[in-house]
Amino acid sequence: MPAGPNSEFLRRAIALATENVTSGRGGPFGAVIVRDGKIVGEGANSVTAASDPTAHAEVNAIRAAAKALGTFVLDGCELYTSCEPCPMCLAASYWARLDAVYYGANAADAARAGFDDAFLYAEFKKDQPERTLPAVQLLSGEAWDSFAAWIASPNKVEY
Repeated sequence: MPAGPNSEFLRRAIALATENVTSGRGGPFGAVIVRDGKIVGEGANSVTAASDPTAHAEVNAIRAAAKALGTFVLDGCELYTSCEPCPMCLAASYWARLDAVYYGANAADAARAGFDDAFLYAEFKKDQPERTLPAVQLLSGEAWDSFAAWIASPNKVEY
């Protein structure tokens, strides 16, 4: 159960976003992960600095928290982010099993600043053949071998 919003953690995320811009390190996004009233991971957007399109603030904060806590399951944690998460960051929040997400600016604010995710939301609603990015299934039988190995493995860690 989420502890509930704490504006001081959101202020820290906003400060990370602003510092990231004023320092020239990256885009206007910052995020913190909180567990039991303490920040366990922080991140700022480093897409251009790291030449990594997945290096969004939320993903960086999730990675930092997971490393600090020694686990890939972040239940009991909350995400505070300077802006409403994009589709990738929202999905990462679900995969991390966060308890809650609190954000400052919304998607319309981001779009006004040139960070518009509306295209992605529209693409996800389309059937695969109608999407802009072609995705074609190949070697499905051979690819299943990896899943069969997983199912049979006594060493797997469920997630």
